[in-house]
Amino acid sequence: MCGITGIIAFNETGRLAIPLIENALETLNQRGPDSKGIYQNTNIALAHSRLAIIDTSNAASQPFTDASGRYTIIFNGEFFNFKEHQQYLINKGIQLISESDTEVLLYLYILEKEKCLDKINGFFAFAIYDAIEQSLFIARDRYGVKPLLLYNDEHKFIFASEMKALLAFNIPKIIDEVSLYTYLQLNYIPAPYSIFKNVSKLLPGTYLKLQNGKTEIIKYYEIPLTNPLLTTKQPEEHKKTLINLLDESVQKRLVADVPLGAFLSGGLDSSIITALAAQHTQQLNTFSIGYKNEPHFDETYYAQLVAKKYNTNHTVFSLSNDDLFANLHQTLNYIDEPFADSSALAVNILSMHTRKYVTVALSGDGADELFAGYNKHRAEYQARAKGAFVQLAKLGAPLWKALPKSRNSKFGNTIRQLQKFSDGTSLTAKERYWRWAGYSTEQETANLLKSFSGLDKQQHVDFKIRQTEILKYISEAGDINDVLYTDMLLVLQNDMLTKVDMMSMANSLEVRTPFLDVNVVNFVASLPSAYKIDQQHQKKLLREAFRTYLPEELFYRKKQGFELPLLKWFRTELKTLIVNDLLADDFIIAQGIFNIDAVRKLKLKLFSNNPNDVVAQIWGLIVFQYWWKQTMSES
Repeated sequence: MCGITGIIAFNETGRLAIPLIENALETLNQRGPDSKGIYQNTNIALAHSRLAIIDTSNAASQPFTDASGRYTIIFNGEFFNFKEHQQYLINKGIQLISESDTEVLLYLYILEKEKCLDKINGFFAFAIYDAIEQSLFIARDRYGVKPLLLYNDEHKFIFASEMKALLAFNIPKIIDEVSLYTYLQLNYIPAPYSIFKNVSKLLPGTYLKLQNGKTEIIKYYEIPLTNPLLTTKQPEEHKKTLINLLDESVQKRLVADVPLGAFLSGGLDSSIITALAAQHTQQLNTFSIGYKNEPHFDETYYAQLVAKKYNTNHTVFSLSNDDLFANLHQTLNYIDEPFADSSALAVNILSMHTRKYVTVALSGDGADELFAGYNKHRAEYQARAKGAFVQLAKLGAPLWKALPKSRNSKFGNTIRQLQKFSDGTSLTAKERYWRWAGYSTEQETANLLKSFSGLDKQQHVDFKIRQTEILKYISEAGDINDVLYTDMLLVLQNDMLTKVDMMSMANSLEVRTPFLDVNVVNFVASLPSAYKIDQQHQKKLLREAFRTYLPEELFYRKKQGFELPLLKWFRTELKTLIVNDLLADDFIIAQGIFNIDAVRKLKLKLFSNNPNDVVAQIWGLIVFQYWWKQTMSES
């Protein structure tokens, strides 16, 4: 796991930026603190910051150039099945000088070019330069576990693992108003767009070719849609297949030349990964977070049940609200593009403490999107079933609207959810998906942004084009699989995986996701939705397949999330920052981005007894403002 960046100059003006690669590499130090390297030729420079995992010797250092001197690679990620191809290369007469997956990948590319991507089981973002053709090949993994950002102008092409590395090349910083409008609804920015008009993200499952100043982007992988032929098999066959595929995936991800462990939250997903990993490891290291001040969200009891069953070397990091708050600025300082999933703070702390013990951790990410694990999936199932619960929610709509709503009390949160559900049932499937994916409506967000105040603005047209592309798989005639498919493309890659990559890399920790093995995803995505959700259960096949693996208590509890005490902070420790700094009237007016009246209304609602979802909206604003002061005020 590493950080990569590179630049190709098209002319003399572009070449002036090549020396800045040293500054860019320094910004990636936390992604790879073990060693650094730069390859430089007349018109190109490639840089690599290494977190050594496989073959930690100098023989595997990067940038890595083949024996002929023609091809050079920089690689961020893991190629788990590289050993299977190592002997193939040796049989071809290639003399390997390391035991690294990087070298195997480079020679596979030399022999098979882009076809090598079909053979990689892993997660990655890498670039290979051909010195004879003076061409660049860049690829990103199938599901977007590893990031890659791109900048292109008439003088140069630049890429990097993080935005801060691109900014080190002194590129122009032009805010994309449509991206900001989208961010203020979702609290993240969907790829291929970024906060800047001139910076894009390479989409998962695609590769890019650059030669003679021209770029071509090609899709090499798509998640399969439902295959009706699989319904002819018996459920027991599907259970066995899932167990075998997931076990194989876990085994692949246990290969490392450094200490390894697993996150163990006490939820179903991480518990299954732990159960499988423990069968192939002597006393697996496992790690949990406990919440002293929030016993409702504390899952350590369930995590300890699993740890005891599998005799893992279990460590609990017991945190107070003060501990969480103490890490707030560290988290915000690392975020280099507005990203307001508040659980990033907890992931940052978990990664920071876990890194003291291991360099690699397995996680349960991806299971919720694959198996319909979120509350919104249950709500969508009910909405499409149009049963008695829908009618009851609609009848109570006036009451839900009148009662106070807040995420910070059980009663208030229930009322909030009921109103959101009743509102959603009157929308189309596409409209409902978008509303339930976000925290603010399009109209609320338009009122907040000055550039979206008019209804006939070009920005509205551009936003609708992007939104239509995101929602293209949602169908009135479809079933819950179209929602899961869209979640894989939108929520998983842009929120969940972005959060984990960003916060784990901030702490030089590699996180591996067995549920996102290509064989697991292809199998689960092809199953009819009845294997994932029905009237009684979510994650149906997953639960049934692994029932004997886990303590029975885990199967009789509701899915547990964790809400940071944001409302409490906003009204206490963060109040001064909100009122006198980031959302202060004079700053908002001078900044010229937001409508002052709309911001004032949000602040009034925040400090009322009926905050509803304004807490998430305020958090999104705070993150943006904090980022803006760090990044744009220097412009």
